[in-house]
Amino acid sequence: MAKKKIGQNFLIDKQVAEREVDYVNPSEEDIVLEIGPGKGIITKLLAKKVKKVIAIEIDSQLINNLESTLPDNVTLINADALKIDFKSLPAFNKIVSNLPFQISSPITFKFLKYPFSKAVLIYQKDFAKRMVACSGSKDYSRLSVGIYYKTHCRILETVSKEFFFPIPKVDSSIVELIPRENPPFKALNEQFFFDITKKLFGHRRKKIKNILEDVYSKLENLPYLDKRVEELTPEQIGELSNLLFKINH
Repeated sequence: MAKKKIGQNFLIDKQVAEREVDYVNPSEEDIVLEIGPGKGIITKLLAKKVKKVIAIEIDSQLINNLESTLPDNVTLINADALKIDFKSLPAFNKIVSNLPFQISSPITFKFLKYPFSKAVLIYQKDFAKRMVACSGSKDYSRLSVGIYYKTHCRILETVSKEFFFPIPKVDSSIVELIPRENPPFKALNEQFFFDITKKLFGHRRKKIKNILEDVYSKLENLPYLDKRVEELTPEQIGELSNLLFKINH
């Protein structure tokens, strides 16, 4: 029985699972982190092709069901993926998951704090569109900026809601994330840049000067103050962040 309160919608189509694993380009040297193995449809396919799978599952009942069905190269961890320190795990180089909607944003930002070579993740379709959205579009968000700054992101395919149980309200997308070797622009202080981005998108309908003047006393000669954040490219937000950081630090 799926548990609605933790957003369980199990992938039940083997062909979709096989394609997701293929997108990972699995090799015998890979150690893959899987968030939410559920009933193990992806886990079992991965285990046949990679060195090791580290599967984190919050539902202890699912852990009990999986333990006797998975091969020895799968390590099951009964934990909340949002709370566990990934540094405490064996070093992994790839990430795979069919993500519960309610943790999509926080777990994605958490992924970006750790090293990996590729992530292949299933999100709800609307969330995936926000990940790749450009400035000026209704889907453009703090998420879009953070993903663009940290990764090369693309939507690989749309997955019908009929391929999950229980059937969710919307379709999903398989998304690929590959960390950038170098960011598209230089943020003088990354945490400051991300904090400013969060602050601006928290009031996206306000002009930038009206958001910043409540926090910072020095705004003279800053660009874009009469614009709204959704009008700025990530590079322009980075420029604004750098100038603001210089003035106030």
